[in-house]
Amino acid sequence: MTIAYFDCFNGAGGDMIVASLIDAGADADALRDRLAALGLDGYALAIDAVTRGGIAATQFNVKLDAKAKQPHRHLKHIVEIIDSSQLPADVKQKSTRIFERLAEAEARVHGTTIEKVHFHEVGAVDAVIDIVGAVLALDLLGVDKVICSPVPVGSGTVKCDHGIMPVPAPATAELLKGVPIADTTETGELVTPTAASVLTTLARGFGPLPPMTIGSIGYGAGTREGDTRPNLLRVLIGEPGHAGEADRITVLETNLDDTTGEVVGFCMERLFDAGALDVYAVPIHMKKARPGLVLTVLCETGRIDAMERIIFAETTTLGIRRCEVERTKMSRRVETVETPFGSIAVKVGEHDGTVSAGPEYEDCKAAAAKHGVPLRRVIEAARKAWADRGSD
Repeated sequence: MTIAYFDCFNGAGGDMIVASLIDAGADADALRDRLAALGLDGYALAIDAVTRGGIAATQFNVKLDAKAKQPHRHLKHIVEIIDSSQLPADVKQKSTRIFERLAEAEARVHGTTIEKVHFHEVGAVDAVIDIVGAVLALDLLGVDKVICSPVPVGSGTVKCDHGIMPVPAPATAELLKGVPIADTTETGELVTPTAASVLTTLARGFGPLPPMTIGSIGYGAGTREGDTRPNLLRVLIGEPGHAGEADRITVLETNLDDTTGEVVGFCMERLFDAGALDVYAVPIHMKKARPGLVLTVLCETGRIDAMERIIFAETTTLGIRRCEVERTKMSRRVETVETPFGSIAVKVGEHDGTVSAGPEYEDCKAAAAKHGVPLRRVIEAARKAWADRGSD
């Protein structure tokens, strides 16, 4: 398994993500060729060696042709561009999901639907190139897992199409829900909506550098100058530091004897939405034989505060127990299979010769709804497609 750890010590932009991956070894010529498969025009790519704060880095810049018309696009237009390209199915799926999350965030901010969202700057050619370029660069590096550090967002205001907005910009803040924010003295917009959508869609967790053997390091430069630190995004590419993947997570627990099942269920949904690794409730008998529940949450250490805020807000508990534990995990990757109901992502786990595979629920759910078939039929088709591919 290959890991990419994004060290956002001074924020991130979509262009910085692509640049850092090129600097870490992604083939720039191959990236250019694959991006050309999108069929977009009116731009040129500039990939340059630069220095920021005495550190050699790469800058990735989409230079727009001033004479070419750059339309504001809706989600369906961007999806059509991606779907009609000759890009790998997995790259299409991930790129589309990033734009869908960006549309969902914009829709919530503006009180509309994702179909009606006008993407403004993020629907322009440069944002399409940055997002698809980031997914392609990860693919070129053979990255199986993305992890990200806590994110510094900056402070002050930023000028958007809708006027002067606070930092983080509304859509960026929406995308960063449940993500640990790092403290910084830097002012201005350190994280763009494009970068926020890429990182929060692809990263499996936000926290410290995991145990890993580093193979390459890349620095992606932005266009602004930092006040106290260089405007760089660092990515570390490597392999897990253990034969089997191991990490540390936090277990949060609380006993509930006066909270209804519906309230507990809603609390569990909020915890999952905020990034909990797992949430479950176990029936118990408490003092005076009162029936109750133990609510347990597994989360990354960087998400403790967010989890506890939700539990205190949604339940009647007066206290939450916590402990840090080690766990051994299967090495994991996501593969895409083709079924009669479309492309379905399959999560694959491996450890010491044991392989486990399970179709992605959300993909199966969407395909079942689209084709009007039972969910289990889609799941079975995905399992068969994965098994058949393994026997080829």
